[in-house]
This record gives sequence, C-alpha cells and structure tokens, in this order.
Amino acid sequence: MAVARRRLSVGLGLAGVACALAGGCLLLLGPVIIRQQVIKNVRINPSSISFQMWKDIPVPFYLSVHFFEVLNPKQVLQGEKPVLSQRGPYVYREYRYKTNITFHNNDTVSYLENRNLFFQPDLSNGTEDEYVVVPNILMLGAAVMMEKLPNFLKILLSGALAGLKQEAFMNRTVGEIMWGYEDPLIDTINMLVPGLIPFKGKFGLFVDFNNSNSGLFTVNTGMKDISQVHMIDSWNGLKKVNYWRSSQCNMINGTAGEMWPPFMSPTSLEFYSPDACRSMTLVYEQSGKFKGVPTYRFVAPKTLFANGTDYPPNEGFCPCMQSGIQNVSTCRLNAPMFISHPHFYNADPSLVSAVEGLHPSKDQHGLFLDVHPMTGIPMNCSIKLQLNLYIKHVSGIIQTGKIKPVVLPLLWFAESGSIEGSVLTQFYNNLVLLPSVLDYVQYIFLGLSVPLIISAAVLMAMSKEHKITESLRLRGPLELIYPNPSAQAESPSSAPCPDVS
Repeated sequence: MAVARRRLSVGLGLAGVACALAGGCLLLLGPVIIRQQVIKNVRINPSSISFQMWKDIPVPFYLSVHFFEVLNPKQVLQGEKPVLSQRGPYVYREYRYKTNITFHNNDTVSYLENRNLFFQPDLSNGTEDEYVVVPNILMLGAAVMMEKLPNFLKILLSGALAGLKQEAFMNRTVGEIMWGYEDPLIDTINMLVPGLIPFKGKFGLFVDFNNSNSGLFTVNTGMKDISQVHMIDSWNGLKKVNYWRSSQCNMINGTAGEMWPPFMSPTSLEFYSPDACRSMTLVYEQSGKFKGVPTYRFVAPKTLFANGTDYPPNEGFCPCMQSGIQNVSTCRLNAPMFISHPHFYNADPSLVSAVEGLHPSKDQHGLFLDVHPMTGIPMNCSIKLQLNLYIKHVSGIIQTGKIKPVVLPLLWFAESGSIEGSVLTQFYNNLVLLPSVLDYVQYIFLGLSVPLIISAAVLMAMSKEHKITESLRLRGPLELIYPNPSAQAESPSSAPCPDVS
C-alpha cells in the first residue's frame, strides 16, 4: 500500500512538472512560433499563403456611384442656389488582378493591377439607361479654364458653343456620364485652344477607370525586413510625383492600399492613391471585431482635405478654397475639379449651405478601413470620395449666364469590400482560432501543474507519516520506554538483590 502510494505521488509529481514545463514552453515559445508563421505567410513570396490572395484578390469589391441631379438648372443660370437630388446607387462588381509581376534583386516586386467593372442591376437603384441632369462638365470647366484668356478668344468660343447648341447643363444617361460620349465640343476646343484638354474621342468621368490599371507599382517584398512589406518603392518609376507645390505633398508614402506590414500599432496607416494623385494618412479610431476577427479601425482625420490656413502641411496642395475640399486640377488636366468626402462631410459648413440637398453623415459618408493588426490584411473597408466641379459666370461666355461661384457636387462613389466565405474561414482558423487554442492550452497546462504537484506532495507526506506510524507499532511498548537496549541492561530492575543474611 505504501509503495503504491509512493509510486502514485511520484507519477503525479512528474505529470505536474511536465505540465508546468509544457505550459511554460507554450507561454514563451507560442508567440514566437505564431510570429514566425505570420512573417512567413504575409511576405510577397510565391510560397506564402497570402501570395495568391495578393495576386488575384478574392475579396468581392463593389463600386457604388451616386449622382447629384440638378433639379433647377434654369434658376441656377439666373444666379439661384443649386437644388440637388441624389440618384443611385449604380453598383458595379469590381475585379482586380495583377499582371506583369516581376521580382527584382533588391527585394522588391513590380506589377500592374488591372480593374474590370461589371454593372449589377440587382444591387442598383436604377439602370445605366436612366437620364440625369448634370452640369456640362466640358463646357463649364473649359469656361473657368479660359477665364483669363483674351476676350476675343472667349467670345469666339462662346459663338462656337452656340453653333454646337451647347448649354450649361445637359441631360445624359448614367452610362454616358460614366463611360463616355461623343462630343464635337472636344474637337472645337482643341482647334481653338490647342492643349487645353489634351485628349480626343469620348469624354466620361470613369472612362479610364474600367479595363485599365492604376500604374506600375514597385513594392517591398518583406523578405529581409518584414516591417517594409508592401511599402511602395516607386510608382511608374517615380519616387515622388510633381503635381503639388511642396516636397512633402509630392511624396509617395505607405503601401498601395491593399495590405500593410504586420504587427500594426494603433496609430496611423498610409497609402498612395493614384485616383487622388496623393498619399493619404488615416488615423486609428477604435478596436473591434469583424466576424470574430480582431481589427483596428482607421478613419480619415479632419485635416485630410483641410486647406493650408487651417492645416499648414496642406499648403502644398493649394491654391485652396474652404477646408474640406482639395483642388486636384493639377492632376486632372487643369480642370477646376475638387475632391472631398461625400456630401461635404467634415468640410466647411459654407460648402454645404451653398447648395440644397446635402445631408453629411459619418455613418453614410465617412471612409474607414478595418485591418487585422497581426497580419496587416484589411477585413472590411469602404473608401468614399466625392467629385466636385467649380462653376461660375465667366464674362464673354454667355452660356455661363449669371451662375454664382459654387463648388458643385457631381457624384460620389464608394469602393467597398470585405473578406468572406472560405477565405474568411481559412483566415479565422489559422490566425484567430489556432492562436486562441494555444493560449487556452498553455494556461490549462499551467493550471493542471499546480494541483498535480500539490497532490504529489500531499501523498508523499502521507506516505512518510504512515511509514513512521507503522515502524512504531512494530517496535512494541517496551521499545517505546527503553528504545536503547544498553539502557535496559543498566536499569534497577536487573541489578542483583542485596545480601540480607
């Protein structure tokens, strides 16, 4: 019985020590193992798990376009405030895939990312054949661009516009505004003012957006330094652009906007947007979860489109008007175009009050990115921008009537996408569930080690006590009184009796 108890205590002790060692190893080595797996699988390498996701983005992206229809075009020509009505959304499924992928010896890779858009009638509120009354962008834009030219040229253009029956507002289909329409005005302007609008053929706001690419990106692979993975080395061979008036504004910073380096901190992230012709910085707002996956949410700061007066670092993007809009004329053929948040969200209130029909809202019009901080992979995103045209009366061009200067919203669009289906399941299992299981297992091992070691100690103590008790029982009562035999021999009871005779 005692032998069995000792064996049991030794077994429990060994099991407790083993659990403590296993838990300690997982506690110390688990994060290291996970980190190494993340590094191995997020760098741009054909053998990494994320490479195929990076090459052919499996996330379903959608482009949703909302037009602002002008309800009172005749009154606007008389100097009244424009009244707008939002139409849409007109939704397009966006497919992205990379071609011309070329790896270089300096741990960079170059590629073209192609975009194809397909109209989704079931997700849209309207069709591409619907008519919308919008500003005549070419005519009103050219009028502002020619404002400082000699009067005879402006009168000449005005006569040509009258002959072409051009008016300040036009009634076109959604498809024509998006993908282009033939306009004899293009050839007329090119004849009268060569180089004013350096393109020919069709004119459409998204004509260069479909079946096209966003330029040649060269980015870091992260093979030597994981903190640089996806960071842009150059765009179209350029280290910086030359659209703006300061070196800082011309910098090409961050990534291409698809992924970021892993192990992110809750501060900010940067990306370069060819559509906006600039780098953008988003700031951390809050932590959350997307379908069980932990995320950091990044949003646009109020300073993103602030003017140089309110935010001096943006002085390089000027000439500026009110805060909340950015002049992009230098990268949009010198046309008086401005970008902003939809409905002039986060913009100067005077922009909203200059027209009727706008209702800015953070939930509907604020852009955001939900990124998994461990991997730098976006889980859910919606990038929203508004395109605006600055219009006004231009002397000598009678078609501009008495239009009061106003930044007129044309449309706003959202590019949205989220990881779902099998991709989300694989992501969750490998990068959320597995690390969580390891966390639980290490604490289970550590938790088990304590009672096992205590039980072993108790059993060992009980075994020793039983051994002492059994030993005393076998020695008998005399041994308890005289434990030493020599002492018993010298006791008085064994001494010889005195001689009484």
